[in-house]
Amino acid sequence: MLIDRVIVGSLHTNAYIVSIGKKECIIIDPGDESDTLVKRLEAMNLIPLAIVFTHGHIDHTSATQGIIDYYAGRGHHVSVGIHEADAQFLGPNADAANYALFEVFGAPGLDAYKTYNRAVPEAEFYFSDGDTVLDSDITVMHTPGHSAGSTCFYSEPREAVFTGDTLFFNTIGRSDFPSGEPELVHQAVTERIFTLPQNTRVFPGHGPLSSVEREVRNNPMESEGATI
Repeated sequence: MLIDRVIVGSLHTNAYIVSIGKKECIIIDPGDESDTLVKRLEAMNLIPLAIVFTHGHIDHTSATQGIIDYYAGRGHHVSVGIHEADAQFLGPNADAANYALFEVFGAPGLDAYKTYNRAVPEAEFYFSDGDTVLDSDITVMHTPGHSAGSTCFYSEPREAVFTGDTLFFNTIGRSDFPSGEPELVHQAVTERIFTLPQNTRVFPGHGPLSSVEREVRNNPMESEGATI
């Protein structure tokens, strides 16, 4: 039950390759550098069956089309899934929706935005709270606040939760933009993530890994300094 982290892009997004069979995997948040991710997949001898997003922001989705195109050339179809509440960040509306988000942060935000490939495909499937991702051990936890469709992926057998930009090491997801709701971020963290088994490993969307126990004990529950 391999979990491999690849740090990509100008905002140092954690992309995760999660094995779901001897030669198959899903990818969580391929935020940039499709060539880097494909090389890692090739080295691991894994074929991605699906790409799923913790949310739709471009720093978590930018490598998607490149991965899809590469595997299409090898005769493999890679499906794409997201919570429907973040669907506007994919497909033909992706550029405008993500530009509006990054524009809030002025020149630094737009400088970061320009580094990403903005041709993001539409979703092929939507998931909801409690769903299982494909036939894997990964369960969907809808945790809105950072975005309306923000989602965590929890695997009880792996003792792991992929928290996207909802929970980080020693901080929580920011919500200081039009679609953000700080009360919902706090609620998601305290009621959904902090109630998981304390030994659950936390795999966030940016920054160091952690554990539920460590964050319950030490996290100040403030989003200052958290990434977009």
